[in-house]
Amino acid sequence: MYYVSKRIEVSGSHQLKLPYRSKCENLHGHNWIITIYCKAKELNSDGMVCDFSLIKQAIHDKLDHKNLNEVLPFNPTAENIAHWVVEQIPHCYKASVQESEGNIAIYEKD
Repeated sequence: MYYVSKRIEVSGSHQLKLPYRSKCENLHGHNWIITIYCKAKELNSDGMVCDFSLIKQAIHDKLDHKNLNEVLPFNPTAENIAHWVVEQIPHCYKASVQESEGNIAIYEKD
């Protein structure tokens, strides 16, 4: 099995829709650190699991310097973003989304 990971930084804002009062209901920003994990039993014809530049294009280019509420069709929690990332990248089985030093969400396919 071959494994690769790609770490990207995304500057983006969001506001959460929550059933309780929270300061996160206000528009605010993070310098998100997103790590994408991919695997494959066989390499593609280029000798890769997947092209790192395609990962960047699919995630960074869509989210960087954006209001995530405007570009994502769900409440943009770190957990939901991690799940979305996994669904965007072929061969991706796990993603971690760090919104601050102590807050990290991870989604991994079963």
